[in-house]
Amino acid sequence: MTAGPSQPGPARAAPTEPDPTDAGQADRRPLPGRVDVAILGAGPAGLAAAWWAASAGHTVAVLERSTGPGGLAASFCVAGQRVDHGSHRLHSATDPDILAALRVLLGNDLQQRPRNGRIRLAGRWIAFPLQAGDLVRRLPPSFAVAAMRDTLLAPLRRPRRDTFAEVVRAGLGPTMWFRFYGPYARKIWGVDPDTLAGEQARRRVGANSPAKLAKRVVHGARGGRATFFYPRRGFGQIAEALAGAAETAGARLCYGVEVAALALRPDGVAVTTADGRAVEAARVWSTVPVPLLARLADPAPPAAVTAAARRLTFRSLLLVYLVLDVDRWTPYDAHYLPGPETPVTRVSEPKNYRDGDDPPGRTVLCAEVPCQVGDGLWRSDDAALGRLVAAGLHACGLPAAAPGDVVVRRLAHAYPVYRSGYEGDFTALDGWASAQPRLLTFGRQGLFAHDNTHHALAMARAAADALRPGGGFDDAAWAAARRRFRTHVVED
Repeated sequence: MTAGPSQPGPARAAPTEPDPTDAGQADRRPLPGRVDVAILGAGPAGLAAAWWAASAGHTVAVLERSTGPGGLAASFCVAGQRVDHGSHRLHSATDPDILAALRVLLGNDLQQRPRNGRIRLAGRWIAFPLQAGDLVRRLPPSFAVAAMRDTLLAPLRRPRRDTFAEVVRAGLGPTMWFRFYGPYARKIWGVDPDTLAGEQARRRVGANSPAKLAKRVVHGARGGRATFFYPRRGFGQIAEALAGAAETAGARLCYGVEVAALALRPDGVAVTTADGRAVEAARVWSTVPVPLLARLADPAPPAAVTAAARRLTFRSLLLVYLVLDVDRWTPYDAHYLPGPETPVTRVSEPKNYRDGDDPPGRTVLCAEVPCQVGDGLWRSDDAALGRLVAAGLHACGLPAAAPGDVVVRRLAHAYPVYRSGYEGDFTALDGWASAQPRLLTFGRQGLFAHDNTHHALAMARAAADALRPGGGFDDAAWAAARRRFRTHVVED
């Protein structure tokens, strides 16, 4: 996913970022000498931008540190089954033109599926997305009465500070805050939610008021069951299709290439790799983590910008895959676990996301465990993490999950952490990047955002559309697109 140096990892060999080893080998061919656009990172944003820019006649090279496409959106094999880096879906909110383009690439392999998840709330399993009948049947009466009281008092509540805790408490009420969002936020980001900026709630909590929550519930009650799109061979099939389309259009995809430096000049950018090779580009489009971009730049940003980049932090994530000798563990695609019974925040069963050719008599679970690079969880060995996950799932009342094998992936840059005051640091870093005439940053990592894949694809489309036939760039169109990006809200 990133084009730059690895993050520090545990003593034993373990990937700190996606390493789709079944997707290809390092590219040993000579790099292209000069291109119109060099793109850093072969995730969905970078690949889609490469496809659309190359289709418009521009010469494009994509530089990717991993040995295959996809980044965090890649798929790989565990025990003969294709799995993802966590739970991924292509949401129905995808721009219709982009969705139509993906349908052409993937054909019938892009399946529309019903959402079928559950969330552990007040010691009960509740359908997720929320359904009116299920809420009435399963929630304890005391919880329902308290939530109703909070709904009636909603007009009287105001955030006392612009923090995650206050924005959610004022919007949804104390009951949902203390019983669900508060504990979940602590698990996901590892800090007191009162130290998180209110923007974290505005970007991460779609149903952030009783009215919006009721609208979703009523939609489900009227038969409007939520659906999503998912490929037959795993979510990574989207990135693989985009990579194939980009290459067909003439883009050069260079895997196993680590970027060491970017020489930013008024007339172009020289990209130097860790093994001493170089690519000259009229423009560089970066989807790598924006704090990393600042470390690669030559000349280096001003000291204040460098300091701001250091203060922008990411939450890390362990993906613990349990191989079970059963055909299906449960009929659900994902279980959300906000409570303290387990460090796992979500467990998904990829087999239930699709109608595919998965092997019978075996399934693989993917448990997500937030942590920090170098902490005790990060350093734990695979067997210990497997035991920890299995015990936590059992404590939540889920079926036994005694794995025949355990595989662990370690992601250093999983979630941006919006600590109070982060806005000033991001504005300084983003302002420096935006002032570089030949540099563009976008994608989840490039904009330090919590966005979904459909948001990343919309960014790629906007970048390609702003690239003019003669090599110029429509800065006004891109500025308008950036304003749209600020309205993105994550869909779970």
